[in-house]
Formats: sequence, structure tokens, C-alpha cells
Amino acid sequence: MPATTDAVENYINSHQQEFIDDLRRVVTAETPSNDKALLDSGLEVIRHTVISRTGEPDAEFRNSHTDYGDVLKLHWHGRTAEDHTDSIQQAVLVLCHYDTVWPQGTIDDWPLKADGDKLSGPGVLDMKFGIIQLAWAIRAMKALGQAFPPVTLLLTGDEEIGSLSSRHLIEDVASRSRLTLVTEPSAQGHPKHERKGVMFADVRVYGRQSHAGLEPEKGANAIHALATIISDITSLADPEQGTTVNVGVINGGTGRNVVAGFAEALVDIRVTTLEEQQRINRQLPALKLPEPFASDDRLSLEIEMGAGDRPPMTLNPASERALYRALEVGKRLGRELSPKAAGGASDANFVAARGLAVIDGLGADGEGPHAFHEHIWLFVIEGVDQ
Repeated sequence: MPATTDAVENYINSHQQEFIDDLRRVVTAETPSNDKALLDSGLEVIRHTVISRTGEPDAEFRNSHTDYGDVLKLHWHGRTAEDHTDSIQQAVLVLCHYDTVWPQGTIDDWPLKADGDKLSGPGVLDMKFGIIQLAWAIRAMKALGQAFPPVTLLLTGDEEIGSLSSRHLIEDVASRSRLTLVTEPSAQGHPKHERKGVMFADVRVYGRQSHAGLEPEKGANAIHALATIISDITSLADPEQGTTVNVGVINGGTGRNVVAGFAEALVDIRVTTLEEQQRINRQLPALKLPEPFASDDRLSLEIEMGAGDRPPMTLNPASERALYRALEVGKRLGRELSPKAAGGASDANFVAARGLAVIDGLGADGEGPHAFHEHIWLFVIEGVDQ
């Protein structure tokens, strides 16, 4: 095992209680994607926690947004083997999101808690562990006088809802970096080399309201019309190609005794290839209402392909070279890493699609992202409050 990695690992293990205290602090600072006030206050907690371990960054930039979580960029000059800082060479970008799927108040009923070597809490796996992991890696290397390249940490606040405001910043910073590391949850301790692309579609039907008992013939039921097109939507799935189509939410109507004047379906599509993404983009918007609804001029269909779509993440040549080096480092550490494919998407999808080097899934080992059994595994957990 190389002396550098051995020393860093030993240093972090010897400070594990402080690591977990930091993790508890940032998990307790709730940051749901759609709550701007909590995102702002939570980002301040995260910023303070990170800087308290790494020291003041050599450069800092915050991109403010009125509707989504701000993007915070922190940069530290590297340290060469000759023990002087080097701010000229390209930085390694570490990409993290601080927003979570958990609404305000979740932490009150589900605080970060340990059960043996399992540590559970809202957002601990996806992906606040990854933020603290990076902070302590820099702290360890600085404390031990180890050489490390310039590092840029990019913290985004809208990943869970499609990175609508942060995508252009991610792509810009990644294009000027030598390598992007994404500390999203690992695949049972292994990195992720492929991810499905994600597409969103909102399917809406507009009709005409009327009283369901007195004047049903004067109405045009949008819910009934929407129901007939659901099977056409789901038929676009192609399991052999890895393409899935899920109608996850249906809304509509105002009451059981009212002919519905509006209905909508929220659709999630996952694809493994760009060709499949292009096929869905052609075929889904082309769907029509079947008869007799198509002939009813009181009914109209609207299909909106959503913003925030992510291209599939495939192993491009630059990423393949970077991943090979990571696997070699793993072997020297006595760990046989086996890259995995994942059905979920991340901001690594954007980086990979531009042909840039990216390694994803470098965060916590755990289970249950977006679920009430979300947890991470710790190998040394002595002294943690039960």
C-alpha cells in the first residue's frame, strides 16, 4: 500500500468521531430541493463545516438563484511533492449536490442515528456523506503534508429535480478540469461507469367541466381521455434495450360529481442509449388521443417533454483511462473494484456526454436512497452515540 494513501486512511480513521459529528451537522441542516430558504441556510452550514476542516479556500464563487439552490464553488491550490502550492495546473473537480428529496421536518422524526455499523438519516447516503468525505480528504492531506493536485468543489442545489439551473456551470467547470470525481453513493463499494439517461414528460388533457348528474352530456371528461392514452405511453418501453417508462403521478378533476375539465400524467423514462432517447423524443410527442376522444373538439392533448433531461452516461475514452488508473490504485490498496452500471442518473451524465473524464459513485456504501431505510455502512464506528 502506498505510504500516501495509507497515511490518509489512518488519519481519517483516527478522527472518525469528528467525521461523524460533521456528517450529523450537515444531515440535520435540511435541504429539500424545492425549499429555497432551507437550501440557503443549509448551504451556509455545509460551507462552514467544510471550511472548518479544509481551511479557507484559495478562491470562492457563489452563483445565486431566486428559485433553485445556489451553486457554491470552492477551490484549493494543490501541494506538489516539493512542498509548495501549485495553482497553475488544471484542478480535479469534485462534484456534489447538497439538495435532498426529504421535506422539511423529516429530521425531527428521523435524526441521524447509529445501529451497529449502520448509520441512517435523511440524505446521509444521497449524498451528504460525499461532501464530508471530500472535506476530510483535503484535511488529511494538508495535515500530513502530502502532495495533492488543485481541487475544486462544486456544490449544487438542484440535482434531485434535474439540475435545471446548475447544468451549464457543471459543464463549464468540468470542461476546464483535468478530471471530475462525483461522490454520489457507490454501488456496494464500487464506482459506477454507466448510468441510464433520464427523460421527463408531462402529458396533459384539457376538457370541459359539467355536472356529472344533471348535465353529463355537456362535459368532456379529461380523465377518461387521459386514461385511454396511458397504455400508448407505456408501450414505448423497450425492456430489451433497457428503456423503461413509468407513469408515476396522475392528477385531475375537482370532485367525484364533476366531469373533469383537466387531467395530467407525470412520466419518467430511462434509457441506456442516445438512440433510444432520440426515439422517445420523436414518438412520445407524436401520440394522439384515440377515438372517440380524438373527434371531440372540446378535448385537447398537450405533451411537454420536460426540462432537466439527462443523456445516458457511457464510458467514453477519457473516462475509461481515468477509471483504469482508479482500479489500479484500488489494487494497491488491496481492494478489487468492479465498476457497475446504474439505473439512476447523476450530474456525471452531463460530464460524460461531453467526452470528458469522469468517475462516478465514489461516495458512501449504503442502501435506500430516497427511502425511509436510507443508510450508510461504517467499518469503524466506536464512540458513536447510539
